Order: sequence, then structure tokens, then C-alpha cells
Amino acid sequence: MKVCIVGAGAIGGWMGARLALAGHEVSALARGATLAAIQKNGLQLIEGGVTTSVPVKAFAAAAELDAPDLLIIAVKAPGLRDAALSVASLIGANTVVLTAMNGVPWWFFNRLDRPLAGALLRSIDPTCDITVAIPPACVIGCVVHAACSVDAPGVIRHKMGQRLIIGEPGGGMSARLKALHETLVAAGFEPESSTDIQRDVWFKLWGNMTMNPVSALTGATTDKILDDELTREFCSAVMREAQAIGNKIGIPIGQTPEARHEVTRKLGAMKTSMLQDVEANKGLELDALVASVREIGQKVGIATPFTDALLGLTRLMARGRGLY
Repeated sequence: MKVCIVGAGAIGGWMGARLALAGHEVSALARGATLAAIQKNGLQLIEGGVTTSVPVKAFAAAAELDAPDLLIIAVKAPGLRDAALSVASLIGANTVVLTAMNGVPWWFFNRLDRPLAGALLRSIDPTCDITVAIPPACVIGCVVHAACSVDAPGVIRHKMGQRLIIGEPGGGMSARLKALHETLVAAGFEPESSTDIQRDVWFKLWGNMTMNPVSALTGATTDKILDDELTREFCSAVMREAQAIGNKIGIPIGQTPEARHEVTRKLGAMKTSMLQDVEANKGLELDALVASVREIGQKVGIATPFTDALLGLTRLMARGRGLY
């Protein structure tokens, strides 16, 4: 296949490198130091202490490329609108757009058999630019369960996890979903094809929406957040609000916050991606992870005082640093 990666950072770079090593023709849209590094050396993938040079081409503009078979969007949420507008010309009649991103996506309410079917979220796509540029009908959603990092521009380190949950925004199975599943297996991933990708998105968000912003606010790793009984209970209160919202939109979570905390504890002293973004002076994904949950709560009549407090405090900190 012809594959194009938009966002050749930790996750996008890892996915692109793996697909290139499996024999696919992979290109990346990049800029700055990442563009220069990939144009000079391709992608460098570090796994198990071994560095592999991967033949990936990089381009500065979509106009330099033909429409790919697979377009992987792996940018952080604050950069999604600009990325979507820049790649609209790359979406051909048969192009599959795989969204490997955290948080609530613009296609979240594309299922017609659930409450809020067809609803748009102003916190995610206030002007509908993303929806117009990348129509949900082109999309296959992806929930990533893997840990990767960028050692240097174009140098990707894969730390752990191979799991990719993929699914049609409209639900069910499809021929293109099955084909993508087979492609990912052949590239060394551990994909799971889901008939309800929104449920998988919501469940991952349920943990991310507290640990990420609380770590960004405090500078603490997840173990320290959970060791503090007051902070842990605050996180649980936010999660209970999201759980109540999930019940209203047809995505109940059959787990307690405390049980989810125990899963997080097993990861050890983890530095969340949002804390890493604060340290790197990068924009924060607050809208996709927190503001979207608040907005959905407003739509279904669920009060979210703890979520509101988390959003307000983290937003204020981020604005003060120029990160939101």
C-alpha cells in the first residue's frame, strides 16, 4: 500500500516505520527538524536496544504527494485542525483515514443507534472544518495501547505494547476494516477489530482524562498522584462524573475508579504525555481529554463540578505558559 503519516512523532513514527519495514511505501508529512531528519536519514526505529534505519520519505506539503491508500493521522489534538486542512487533498475515493489520537474525536457521535447521534462538539471542531476536511465516512478509528517516545527528530523509541484497537465509527465490521486488520498483523502489531470503537475510546479516556491534567498541574508521576489520598479521590470523583455521562450516551463502564487506579499503578512511576508536553512547552490536549467530556455532560444534563474544576485549573496553568 501507499501510506502517508501525518504526525511523525512517537506513535505516528512507530506505526510508519513498522509499515515501511513490512514492505509498504511510506511517506510522512513533516516540518522543521523532523522533516530535515527524515529527508536525510529516513526514520530511525529503536526497539529492544536495536536501531533500525527505515526507508521513509518526508515531504513538507500534501501537494507533493498522490492520494495514499492509508492516511494515518497521529498529531496531537491542538494541531488537528491545521493538519486536517492540509491533508484534505490527499483523501481519494478509496483512502482510509486511520486516526491514532487520544481523547474524544470529531467522529465520536457518528453512530446512529446511540443518544446524541450526529451531534457535533464545539470543543473539538467548533467550525466544522475538521469534519468537512476529513469526513467520518473515510475514517477508521484507532485506540493505541503502546508506549513510544521521540529520542530526537526522526528517531523513535518503542518501549512497550503493540496493541491497536481499530473500528468503524458507524459500528459493525466492514471489508476495509478486515483488510486493515490483516495489514497491521503482517506489520507486527497486535490489532483488535472492534464493533464499537466509541466504547474503546471512552474507556481509555476514562483514565487519561485525570492522570494527564493532574500530572501536568503538579509535575507528579502517576504513582505519586495515586499515593496521595486526596488527589486520588479527586481523580475518582472526575471519573464518576464521566461514568455517569457514559451511562447517558450508551457507553457504560463496568469498572470502579479504584479498580482502574490499580491498573495504572502497575505502570509504575509513569510520566504522562501531557506532563511531557508541559516540559517540552507544547500545546496541551485539554479540549479532547477534558473539555469534550464537560460538553457532552452539558448535552445530556449531567453536572460535572469536579471535571469543571480540573479543566479550569489546568487551562489557567496552560494559558499562563502559552500552552493553550
